[in-house]
Parts: sequence; C-alpha cells; structure tokens
Amino acid sequence: MSRGASTERRCQTAVVATVSLTLDEIDDLARAVLVANGCDDENAAALARTLTAAERDGTVSHGLYRLPGCVASLRSGKVDGRARPAEEPLTPAAIRVDGNRGFASLTLEDGVPRLAAAASELGVAVLLIRNSFHFSALWPEAEAIAAEGLVGLACTVHTPMVAPFGASEAFFSTNPLAFAWPRPGREPYVFDMATAAMARGEIGVAARDGQEIPLGVGLDAGGSPTTDAAAVHDGGVILPFGGYKGSAIATMIELLAAGLVGDWFSYEAAEVDNGDGGPAIGGQFLLALSPEVLAGPGWADHSEAFLTRLGSLDGVRVPGQRRFANRRSTAPRQVDAELVASLRTMC
Repeated sequence: MSRGASTERRCQTAVVATVSLTLDEIDDLARAVLVANGCDDENAAALARTLTAAERDGTVSHGLYRLPGCVASLRSGKVDGRARPAEEPLTPAAIRVDGNRGFASLTLEDGVPRLAAAASELGVAVLLIRNSFHFSALWPEAEAIAAEGLVGLACTVHTPMVAPFGASEAFFSTNPLAFAWPRPGREPYVFDMATAAMARGEIGVAARDGQEIPLGVGLDAGGSPTTDAAAVHDGGVILPFGGYKGSAIATMIELLAAGLVGDWFSYEAAEVDNGDGGPAIGGQFLLALSPEVLAGPGWADHSEAFLTRLGSLDGVRVPGQRRFANRRSTAPRQVDAELVASLRTMC
C-alpha cells in the first residue's frame, strides 16, 4: 500500500456519515428486519437483544453490522428462524443443547440458566451447544453466568480466517474466548478476546470506514504483511495474537468447542457452509464454576482485594471498563448511516 493511499484512507475515515438511534430504536429496527426475513417473534427478540447490547456497549463490530449476514442466512435457508433448542441431558454436571439450526441467541437464553443452576448446586458444570449459528460477541453469555454469582468461560469457532503460527493459510477461526469473574455489588471482571491479532468484525469495520490496521494483524492475498484492512478482510488472512502462544490457544478452543462438543471444526464448517456471507454452523463450549462451593465463604472479599490492588497499579486498565461506561450512558448511539438505510430496505 502506497504512502499516498494510506493518507487517503485516513482522510476518508473522517467523513463516515452516522445517524442517531436510541437503544429502543436499534432494538425495534433489528426485530423488524428479522421478522420480515423469516424469524418468529421469539427468535427475533433474542437476536435483537444481542445486537442491541453490542451497540449499547460500543461493540459496533458485533452489533447491527452483523445483521445483514443474519438476513442472508435466513434468505438462503441455511438458518431456521423459527427453530427451538432441544436439551439433551448428559450428566447432572453436563448439559447439551441442540440448536436445531437456529441462531445461537435463543439457544443460549435457554441453556445458560440450566448451566447456572447445575453449577450452583454441584460447584462446576458445562454447557455444550451444537448445531447452531453463533454470530456476535461472547461476553453476553460470560456475563450472564457471572450475574448468577458464578465464574464463566465461553469459547466458539467459525470458519478458517486465521493462519496458525508459521503458516500463511487460514485454518483457525478467530476462535474467541470470554471469561467473567463475579464481583458482588459491582460489575464483573470480564474479557472477551479473539485469539486472532484482531477480530474479523473489527477488521471489517476498519475496511468499511477506510481505516488502517496495525502491521502484524494480517497478510494480503499474496502472503505479504499489510496495514490495508480491506486486503486482509477480502482475500487475505489474519494472524494469531502472540505468535505461537495465540496459535496454541486457538487449537485448544477448536478442541473444546468442536472436538469436545461434537460439532464442526472450523475447516469442516467451511466445507458445509453455503457461502451466503452469514454465520457458520458450529458448536460452543461454556463452563461455569461456583466460587461459593469451591472456594467457600470469604471468596468475594479475597478476590476483590486482588482486583482492587490490580486496578490501582499505575497504567492498568481493567478489561471491560470502557464497555461498562458505555452501558451506563442513555444517550442515542451513532450508527453508520449507510448501514441503517440498507437495513430499512430489508423490512
């Protein structure tokens, strides 16, 4: 990419047009689009809650930006917008839910309360979700577990976008991992990160808005390092964060969310996907742990002292704080105007 092209892209960023939408308007728009394209009311409401939460918290790469892909999957018939999840009990501590080819939002809303109840009683429980389409951030489910006073961990896979360390061919998905620790009376400690150097949704937003990405995030179609977001997003490949360390964690997530769940690995999901641009079918692994059962009384004060000391260190920013600050704001959100106009035509 030439120096001149870089400057041009940065200039383009300043003129991206947005419109102001309240959270209710965002939710209404998402529901209307989904119902108009084949979702029943229950599925549309669950998906809209997920998308609106992302816009509320400033995670725009996982908000309405994802809705056109959901619509494409409904229109192609890949996703059943009227699906109902079916529980398949395995043991008292292991719950499996079949999404019946529906979006993951409703499946998660059905499964997480069951997971929380089992972990609260037994100290530890797992939820294995398969045959569903996950399309947004992972922190909503990790936070939902923490809201029950439990430690939550979640991971999932998609289709190949990330090259393992040392390779230039995509094999992993971005393979995100989310973790939440409950803090009674306070917002949980929570992180949600891709094992890729950058989430593909963030690269897509950067490409759309003419922004550069840092060197080391990805390679172009020819296998060369680039700062051109569009070159990585369209035909290129993303790199794992931290080199071989991120690659090893991505491998672990494949084994948990596909191998252990009994669903598609990323490369297998690509082989059965119809290429409509929407989410891919796959599995999700969730773990819940009860600190009350495992650590015993006093766990909250003990861990709170640790987190407080961590946050007091000069230069430390505790993960999730920016998202929580956005969440507290009742102001309208600024949403890409072209995206909103396109979505309104889908109603």
